[in-house]
Amino acid sequence: MAQAFVGKWKMESSDNFDAYMKAVGVGAIMATLGSVAKPTVYISIDGDTWTLKSESTAKNTKFDFKLGVEFDETTADDRHMKTTITLDGNKLVQEQKGDVPSTILREVNGDKMLVTCKAKDVVATRNYTRAS
Repeated sequence: MAQAFVGKWKMESSDNFDAYMKAVGVGAIMATLGSVAKPTVYISIDGDTWTLKSESTAKNTKFDFKLGVEFDETTADDRHMKTTITLDGNKLVQEQKGDVPSTILREVNGDKMLVTCKAKDVVATRNYTRAS
């Protein structure tokens, strides 16, 4: 199932992402910028190391991880998190621990990837389509 995530993903739509960013402590201006950015996400796997790269007009980020192994993540808005990512069928579950804990769930169905971001009582969704 891991290979289903590999590739280039273009964001098609986003719902409630500005509220999610505010919930995790991002300032209003950065939350607005983040909510209008349409990132392209690249996911690759080399052995047991995954790479997730996000590129947008607002900011580019990249991190490497191994499933089930906690690592230090600096988010696009410069929050420092202790993050663990696991694979559950067609779902990649990213658990972020820090000042405001957050969960990012990536679910692939064919050429579509639904990303659900949860923090406090806020849920945001972002829809991606596989790009060639």
